[in-house]
Amino acid sequence: MVPFIYLQAHFTLCSGWSSTYRDLRKGVYVPYTQGKWEGELGTDLVSIPHGPNVTVRANIAAITESDKFFINGSNWEGILGLAYAEIARPDDSLEPFFDSLVKQTHVPNLFSLQLCGAGFPLNQSEVLASVGGSMIIGGIDHSLYTGSLWYTPIRREWYYEVIIVRVEINGQDLKMDCKEYNYDKSIVDSGTTNLRLPKKVFEAAVKSIKAASSTEKFPDGFWLGEQLVCWQAGTTPWNIFPVISLYLMGEVTNQSFRITILPQQYLRPVEDVATSQDDCYKFAISQSSTGTVMGAVIMEGFYVVFDRARKRIGFAVSACHGESARAEGLGSVSPYFPCQTTVSIPGSLSV
Repeated sequence: MVPFIYLQAHFTLCSGWSSTYRDLRKGVYVPYTQGKWEGELGTDLVSIPHGPNVTVRANIAAITESDKFFINGSNWEGILGLAYAEIARPDDSLEPFFDSLVKQTHVPNLFSLQLCGAGFPLNQSEVLASVGGSMIIGGIDHSLYTGSLWYTPIRREWYYEVIIVRVEINGQDLKMDCKEYNYDKSIVDSGTTNLRLPKKVFEAAVKSIKAASSTEKFPDGFWLGEQLVCWQAGTTPWNIFPVISLYLMGEVTNQSFRITILPQQYLRPVEDVATSQDDCYKFAISQSSTGTVMGAVIMEGFYVVFDRARKRIGFAVSACHGESARAEGLGSVSPYFPCQTTVSIPGSLSV
């Protein structure tokens, strides 16, 4: 599919300056695991630069107060929610922006994301050059990925919920019931930084990662995301850390595919530390009380297609880091519903 819109936009909303803004006289409050914001609901006409000449009347929340929501120094001025109406705030009667866009225009009902993170490059100039990404509304840009796209069904249209059937650390199966991986859900979320795992899965994964990287000792606070680890610049021992593989349910009955997360993804580089002579990192896998969240830690290795029209999410190796990240293989699985699954892998295919 040819991309319909290449989104490179910078929006600033000041409702008092807009002659087309309509106040709905309704408040909205949105709390997160960390941080919150509140504001006032309204509608306004929205157009997207670098796209077709279309204008959409969409619901907008004008944020009036926020706490621990915007990152200091980020210069961010808002967020664009792209999930389904079921989790809209203040209730599911509010039509989300993407639904309005599709209904009011001829834009196909899908979008795709390429997030290019800072974990892979080797020097600061490469870091600055690589951080960023692309968002394609209404299509797929084949230049942004290599190999093939592998699709997993969207289990339920609220968050972008998927099914994880197996987890491996350095090729070793965690051997947990699939229900544990998806308790109480597994979602793909670009608005979350970490790979977040349910308590039992997190503890098992950390135990395996510790065992694989036992040649060096790390403080307990590192595994909890509370302390950094540092090495002299350019000497990070990536080879002692294991890869993490997630197997997602495929579109074909009793099939799955595997995406592999490298340590360059789950060890997040941290800037502005006391000494610039070191490379410092934060462990970006954390415990969750609300299920598995495949955040930026996952997505930065891949080009991700949110094909809402066909109720599926696709993964392909991102052109940002095509020589490093991996999406591999097809395996056979036993019938997975209600996610009581065993997986056998007869072989793998590189994509």
